[in-house]
Amino acid sequence: MRAIVVVDNQWGIGKKNDLLFRLPADMKHFRERTAGKVVVMGSNTLLSFPGGQPLKNRTNIVLWPGGGPREGCIVADSLQELFALIARYPADDVFVIGGAMLYRTLLPYCSGAVVTKADACGHAEVFFEDLDALPNWSCRSESEPVETNGIFVRFCEYENAAPLPLPV
Repeated sequence: MRAIVVVDNQWGIGKKNDLLFRLPADMKHFRERTAGKVVVMGSNTLLSFPGGQPLKNRTNIVLWPGGGPREGCIVADSLQELFALIARYPADDVFVIGGAMLYRTLLPYCSGAVVTKADACGHAEVFFEDLDALPNWSCRSESEPVETNGIFVRFCEYENAAPLPLPV
């Protein structure tokens, strides 16, 4: 399992339950990496999508205690149920896509992270862990800068040297 996220230059990821920037190159990158895969999210992330609809061409797993069934989604009522659902899929096919609480909860179990770093300050209200400061995490690759919607971004691959096993 890996996290996939876009961060600003302070590791900010959002404000007012929305993304900090509109970055077409990052959206394309996200679609290419997650198409046909499993995306894992919290309920607020799902609700932040247009019309609160799940992402097309992906298996959408949503942690939503008390949320009940939702069309196009597999809903987990608890973290224990979420872990059991995730374990059904090949680890390389699973991407955690947010929000901040779910990232924080699942990051120790991730073998890596796909991070788009935007060279800008988005005045975020919520943040991703600074992987450069975490002991088991290292950046194994970083693209050349790409300009998208007036902001330069770099596509980075991080690796967790000691991911925890899923507690199933």
